Amino acid sequence: REKLSADGETGTAVTNERWLLPLFNEVDYGRLVTTKSPVIDERSYSIERFYNHTRIHLIGYRLPLDRRTKGARGAATASPHSMVQEFLNQSDEHVWAFLSNGLQLRILRDNISLSRQTFVEFDLEAMMEGEVYADFALLWLLCHQSRVEADKPEECWLEKWSKLAREQGTRVLNDLRVGVGSAIEALGRGFIGHPRNDHLREKLQSGTLTKDEFYRQLLRNVYRLLFLFVAEDRELLHAPDASKDACDLYDTHYSTRRLRELAIKIRGSKHADLWHSLSLVFDALGKNEGCPQLGLTGLGSFLWRASSAADLLGPHQANGEAVLITNDDLLQAIRALAFVEQDRVLRMVDYRNLGSEELGSVYESLLELHPVMNVDGKSFNLKTAAGNERKTTGSYY
Repeated sequence: REKLSADGETGTAVTNERWLLPLFNEVDYGRLVTTKSPVIDERSYSIERFYNHTRIHLIGYRLPLDRRTKGARGAATASPHSMVQEFLNQSDEHVWAFLSNGLQLRILRDNISLSRQTFVEFDLEAMMEGEVYADFALLWLLCHQSRVEADKPEECWLEKWSKLAREQGTRVLNDLRVGVGSAIEALGRGFIGHPRNDHLREKLQSGTLTKDEFYRQLLRNVYRLLFLFVAEDRELLHAPDASKDACDLYDTHYSTRRLRELAIKIRGSKHADLWHSLSLVFDALGKNEGCPQLGLTGLGSFLWRASSAADLLGPHQANGEAVLITNDDLLQAIRALAFVEQDRVLRMVDYRNLGSEELGSVYESLLELHPVMNVDGKSFNLKTAAGNERKTTGSYY
């Protein structure tokens, strides 16, 4: 790489001949040869190598995968990734493809989603320079020739694994829907049943607070928790300039990560200290100034305003009557949101990689439920309703 001229040289020849073609040969594809570019609906795709039903697009190390490069073959009219993805989406004979510029290697599949890219990527440069054997072993297991060897593309191992992953993901999503419903029920029972919440029970009995509005406020608190799960696991909650001490203080004493760890270890007591700390976070995120001591900035949306759950204010929110919930009930709700049981094994939900579509589908499933409540009996349950609120909430659109 250091010997190549910087003037207009993409590095395609040396990348292929000295690195990528030998790499594919080592994982049993043989010596890949150049073929005629495929054409679909009069559109030519500059993907000139293939193995069986799998197209393989190899470009130079100076060509980025996600940006088009003027004048570069295979990257001039669209980014290499976009071109390969479009080809897979348009072709009836191809499901999988490999794409690499020598620095990164991606596995792509036919994907109808327009909202986000989906692929598996290996950082070849970091893998080789760092001698990360575990990553190379995974590359070998996924990219080996036997994984795409089949008479029909839908019969190859990559496709079988992909189908299994989708089925497992669907089961986790269904379990998550159940968990979110269970969390709402746990919070509902907890708030109604706490001995200090007489004013809340009076509102519910008099009709000042309807059971449907109570349910919506519970749902908003659950979505606050889900937001925090995702933001914390993706390390996106704190501002870049937040101090390390403030972030550490939040993580140790106030984070939902701490609550999730407690939920799997203990049942919980009749005290309400966990709700105290959690409501402080809710309150901080609803203020313009946030809470610099915890590295939190205000998020400025209706979800975090005190008015979005005005009848379920925590002890730190002084603009209304505070309600309490025991650690036991709160941890029941956290446990239902954070873990799913599969094959008698409790598994943590991967919120780091949970997409907006999945969260949206969970939300819409909850709109098909309606609350059944008995204030005197301190019970709160969700039942399937004949209709739902999709069209009236705006989620339909």
